[in-house]
Amino acid sequence: MILRKLKKEALRIIDEDFTIVDFSFALPYTYVVIEGKRRKSLGVAMTLPEEIQMYSNEIEDVDVRKFIEKLDSLNIIERTLAIATINAVSQYYIDLSRAKNEDAVELLDDSIEKVAVIGNMHPIVKTLKERGFDVYVFERNLKLWDRETLSDSLEYWLLPEMDAVIVSGSALVNATLDMILERSKKAKLIVLTGPTAQLLPELLRGSGVTHLASMKVLNIERALTKLKLGTFRGFEKENKKYIIEVLEDG
Repeated sequence: MILRKLKKEALRIIDEDFTIVDFSFALPYTYVVIEGKRRKSLGVAMTLPEEIQMYSNEIEDVDVRKFIEKLDSLNIIERTLAIATINAVSQYYIDLSRAKNEDAVELLDDSIEKVAVIGNMHPIVKTLKERGFDVYVFERNLKLWDRETLSDSLEYWLLPEMDAVIVSGSALVNATLDMILERSKKAKLIVLTGPTAQLLPELLRGSGVTHLASMKVLNIERALTKLKLGTFRGFEKENKKYIIEVLEDG
């Protein structure tokens, strides 16, 4: 299970004592701010209210390792906080010197025909269609459907036909990434995208994910204010987008 592997690897890379200085299970993003010897770091994870069974959890200590230990929990609140924490740790260590300031769609060339977009991400879908790709959009949340959206239950059937797969980072939160990767063996590109995809690329080595397309927070304090105000666009204005390859050879 990819979440268990992520938990193990995230705990392994920590080489200093981090303090959680701020956190919240919130809308639209859950966030965790950690502080180490060098600086603060902010990690986020998409909050999925439609997945919440009940507003309770078993977390007692506000601690980086204790939060990460909850990554494979069946409790969506615990799992979301764990992903945000791993993203904060990842952003503390990540080297973006070789990353490109591009969007996920720019990775696709003329050899690609069929593209799956998992999570109805309208800007990505619009651009792909304008470029002439055969696009299949899958979405679990009925509130985000439109006339061309497919149920996520069809992923199992259709993903083996895809040449490229662009996956919302929320697939980590709802624990569907394992199935997506298993059914996407034909795909030349598998891109995990969005703010929830702030992971260190080495944490996904060997998973099948080829690229991460996410955002680096440039001003933590301003980004935090926007998060606390509950704004998508305001938060994203305080970030710089990037694409980084997941190298198999390290």
